[in-house]
Amino acid sequence: MDTRKRLQALQRAASPVASASMALDAAAVPDHPACMIGSGQRCEHALVDRDLNRLLFDYEQKVRSRFTRIVDVLKRISTYQHDENFTERAQQHAREQLGFDLPSQVLEDAWVCGLDLSALHSRCTFSSLKSCVENAQAEQAGWRQRMPLDENFLRSCGYHTVDISPCSDGRLQGVSPYVLRILPGPNVWVKAYAGALFDVEVDVSDWAQREVERLSGAMVDGERLNYLKIAVYHFSSSSPNGQGCAAHGSNDRQATEAALQRLQHELREAIDRTFGAGAAPDVLLIGVDTDLDALRIHLPDGFGEVNPHRYFETAQIYRDTVGLSPEAARARIAEIVADAEGMGGWGQGNGSMREGMRRLVLALAEANLSQIEYVIKHHTGRYATIGHDEECIVAGEAVRVLQLRNLFYFAHLDTIEEGTNDMDVGINIFRKLNIAHGLPVPVLVHFEYDARIPEARERAIARGRRVRDAIQARYSDLVAPGLLNCAIAVSDRTGGECCAFVTDDVGGHH
Repeated sequence: MDTRKRLQALQRAASPVASASMALDAAAVPDHPACMIGSGQRCEHALVDRDLNRLLFDYEQKVRSRFTRIVDVLKRISTYQHDENFTERAQQHAREQLGFDLPSQVLEDAWVCGLDLSALHSRCTFSSLKSCVENAQAEQAGWRQRMPLDENFLRSCGYHTVDISPCSDGRLQGVSPYVLRILPGPNVWVKAYAGALFDVEVDVSDWAQREVERLSGAMVDGERLNYLKIAVYHFSSSSPNGQGCAAHGSNDRQATEAALQRLQHELREAIDRTFGAGAAPDVLLIGVDTDLDALRIHLPDGFGEVNPHRYFETAQIYRDTVGLSPEAARARIAEIVADAEGMGGWGQGNGSMREGMRRLVLALAEANLSQIEYVIKHHTGRYATIGHDEECIVAGEAVRVLQLRNLFYFAHLDTIEEGTNDMDVGINIFRKLNIAHGLPVPVLVHFEYDARIPEARERAIARGRRVRDAIQARYSDLVAPGLLNCAIAVSDRTGGECCAFVTDDVGGHH
């Protein structure tokens, strides 16, 4: 590919982040469902935390800018790649605009056959991810302090651990802090899988470990606390047949039923059959309209059983309660939830959900109103890019501090054989995003280790290399022409080292 074509490929930029008037109404925005409230009404809900929204938007802009600047920097340095002092000028420009150096060998070889912009783009993506990790503590401090559903609140609802499995689709990578407004932390786990089809055996093991801690007395107040598993599927209200869950062929019903099957008839039954009836954790099924970040919450009954037809939607709650006082809005939300819970016919359950679950459901509904208004104000009521726009694939274990919509596609796996479905979905997404435009797929292989265990870091690195080699073997058709680049990173799950890139002479990050 010649330089001109490379530059044309690099012009794929992130979707613009737009600001909209707070006076959107049905007449002005006819195709934005969350804004269809009533003529003359303003999209300013009494229960929305606008200070938190501002902090989250500032963070989004900082992270996005690291990636949107890559194209401009590479376009700029490509214009003087044949100058005598090219390497020095390119490095200086990269440091000023991106905050890191470019690989010197790529720059020094440019005089032979032109600047390899594809390789540079992939390297810049990895380095930008690393910058996001290194600055996460400072850049996230403000919104973390204001997050409404923190560990203390979750414990007040009766849960010592909340295990969330969203679909690995990049549009759900910000599901915890943005969509659900649940503070990420040591007892809030986010493990993404294609189609939200989490690994039952892994979850049984995770539940059992926490149950041992609870029963041994190592968990404060553990005798009254439970484990909660949440599965999060997704759909698109504006393009239901084209921009829904790729793992389920954009079939909303299939995505819902498959997630519920995994929750109720596989996880809960597996634990009850193994450890005795009644041992199973609480479960909750949530759908996300990724156009608007609005929720569809399916309610469990008195026995913890979830019915796909017993739910309410927060987009409708927003429209029904905007303009009301905080007290009146909360009362109306409670009525809507009660109506959904007590609906007759096939959606009727066996008794009311327990009080802790009700408290959590009401809090999730209220907190999501802030995210709906976030999308109204900062993304004109519906995201400009309703489909995929991820920067890379992360395979292995999640980089916990990186949680933002469409930042990356995540494939949770221990071995490539176990994660084949997730990786294939991700690669197919990037065939359209990157490969179709001549750009490679950047794949970060990331695993965690426990620094308290001797040689754990070395084993995590060896594991990363095995997975990287397996990925390169599976997608050799992309590796050969340089259309797939891998890097390896490891993190200490107990603190300290986070997403440290591993220097490797084959396919590594230098």
